Amino acid sequence: MRFEIMRLDDTDGTPVDTTIVDAACVNTIVQQAAAIGQRLWIRPAELPTTS
Repeated sequence: MRFEIMRLDDTDGTPVDTTIVDAACVNTIVQQAAAIGQRLWIRPAELPTTS
């Protein structure tokens, strides 16, 4: 499963940048963000539908 992780602005909470990662990477990114007090928004990545 893949997740979209958005780094949020400290002032107003708007997304600053976005990355798509697999589930194995989420924990590492969350730990790094927590260590520096960074705000994240994490949600399942929308995968393109195949026709």
